[in-house]
Amino acid sequence: MVESKLTRFLLRLGALVTLTFIYAPLALIALYAFNKNVTQAWPIEQFSTKWFSVAYHDDAVREALKNSILAALGATAVALVLGTLASLAVARYHFFGREVITFAVILPIALPGIVTGLALQATILDVLGPMGVRFGLMTIVIGHATFCIVVIYNNVIARLRRTAGNLDEASADLGADTWQTFRYVLLPQLRTAMLAGGLLAFALSFDEVIVTIFTAGAQQTLPIWIFAALARPDDQPIINVVALFVLLASIVPIYFAVRLGGAGGATLTSERPKAEATAASVETAP
Repeated sequence: MVESKLTRFLLRLGALVTLTFIYAPLALIALYAFNKNVTQAWPIEQFSTKWFSVAYHDDAVREALKNSILAALGATAVALVLGTLASLAVARYHFFGREVITFAVILPIALPGIVTGLALQATILDVLGPMGVRFGLMTIVIGHATFCIVVIYNNVIARLRRTAGNLDEASADLGADTWQTFRYVLLPQLRTAMLAGGLLAFALSFDEVIVTIFTAGAQQTLPIWIFAALARPDDQPIINVVALFVLLASIVPIYFAVRLGGAGGATLTSERPKAEATAASVETAP
């Protein structure tokens, strides 16, 4: 299709307006993190990095950061195990209710966060509470894992549907058991999809607010600290610094996840001969 100069100009203008609409508020927060004054005013009169040092030495911020990292790592680990197992069951086996499982796994990320949070809070109080489970880091991990599983599941099952199932059969014919087939045949093909899903799950968990409010109890993650600090005007400069850090901490894993996801097709085709060769030699594997 031949495009006129006017069409190209309008398309570029539309893309520029869209990106400006999305990223201008984020850029403003990033600039305010370097504002020397406590009060926010535009244009910024003086720039300084002193609030970075203040935020770094704030014990509450450091504790909230530690909780956010631990919760995101825990939720990602749980989601990797459960999401991968669910995707393997749905993609590789035929059984009654298979499509229902897909719907049930994806549903939590489509539900309003407040509904998920209320349901988790009731479960922790009425079901897990009598067993000795109390609100804290573990309940945050459980809450975050419910929607992080979706990211892992979607990534892994998409890769499985593009992977030939006869490789599993070839591995079994050559005497490999289920674990050897997964380790030497499936895992090399799934690892980039699992890593990309894990990075996205980490970013999703790191900045989660609504579900965390209902499952954290007295614990504070970094987003919850920001939410609570908004009521204290004197903390606004520190909030801007912490918001900038959360923004950067979310961008990095998403960037690498997109790079890994974009290379998925090439990775699959390049690893398939390796997987076939591995399947042929897996019989002699320890």
